Amino acid sequence: MGILPWIGIYALESLFFAWLLFWGGARRLEGSWLAELVAFKGSVTSADGLKLLAWIFWVSGTCWFLAGLFVPGVRWA
Repeated sequence: MGILPWIGIYALESLFFAWLLFWGGARRLEGSWLAELVAFKGSVTSADGLKLLAWIFWVSGTCWFLAGLFVPGVRWA
């Protein structure tokens, strides 16, 4: 994967997590079927649980993004 698609995917992912955390997305998804998809099939569907998962996914995604930014072979893993 090239560097531009790699950056684009991370930007979209970051936008989604920012929506969940800061712009009311977690409250909007709370208890919905989409929350069950985001939260691994119903393990955590409350707004606070979704925010916690968003933080975990965002931090781990940022680490993966930085690794792929500097080591191109990581992008294919």
